[in-house]
Amino acid sequence: METLTNTTLNGLKLLSRGKVRDVYETSDPDQLLFVASDRISAYDVILNNGIPGKGAILTQMSLFWFEKLKDVIPNHFITANVEDMPAEIQLHAEKIKGRSMLVRRAKVIPIEAITRGYITGSAWAEYKTKGTMHNIQLPEGLKESEKLPQPVFTPSTKAEAGQHDENIHPDTARNLVGVAVYDRVSSAAVELYARAAEYALAQGVIIADTKFEFGLVPCQQHDYAIMIDGHPMEVILVDEVLTPDSSRFWPASDYKEGITPPSYDKQYLRDWMRSAGFVKGLEKGPDGQGWTIPPDVLEGTKVRYEEALQRLLGNVNTSV
Repeated sequence: METLTNTTLNGLKLLSRGKVRDVYETSDPDQLLFVASDRISAYDVILNNGIPGKGAILTQMSLFWFEKLKDVIPNHFITANVEDMPAEIQLHAEKIKGRSMLVRRAKVIPIEAITRGYITGSAWAEYKTKGTMHNIQLPEGLKESEKLPQPVFTPSTKAEAGQHDENIHPDTARNLVGVAVYDRVSSAAVELYARAAEYALAQGVIIADTKFEFGLVPCQQHDYAIMIDGHPMEVILVDEVLTPDSSRFWPASDYKEGITPPSYDKQYLRDWMRSAGFVKGLEKGPDGQGWTIPPDVLEGTKVRYEEALQRLLGNVNTSV
């Protein structure tokens, strides 16, 4: 399978190239084209080589969750059928089919809406030293990977490309985006997580934590309106949803407290980077040429992403 790490779509203006997605403007000023590449990042570093088919996996999983969770909060998804997209996009059907979405254009809310059901990763590292998680005081005696009494909204900053997100206290996030936006984002994130976690557990998968992104669009139904600079706006779910890029997926059969369970996500790649000598300050690699994934780690990452897709979706048809 060919690995697509960058796209060039003649006739379309590239608006941004993120860690994974290339975003293009369309002939409709209120719509954008999202193309999920096979790029992969860890510790906010984009690796030199990508994972074959990864963009298609992320797209398929996001489509599934957008549909399943659409009653919790509206989302930006319009269509994944290239044939239903504007004519200038259809010219590139062969390259982008299966890895692209036409979406509503939204003003992205500048926080990462991380929601945790278990204490692991950076939250566990903070707890071990301070007894807190995002500066939220937690009970003493928690074990690594222990399930929290209820899902917790633990936001982070949304850093520019090449910079690091920083975990922040909910009060800091509230001050950053405003009370009304914060309340809508935090409540939606917790409900989205809880609903998804319940479904996933029935499939034998624990969602330890996940990251959502939200945006603002003009609101037509004033019951949902949040006034921003005198304009009624609505919070919607944007970007990707509950993928191995944005979540920690653990096999329920292998779960136990006190360890880092095996996973179907980027943790395998993160572990390799650490073992290869990655620390902050070495984002450009030990030789300044970046980080290249060796063949065995690339294949291992690919297999884990495919396993997440199969376990969570099975034979679900996500075509629209």
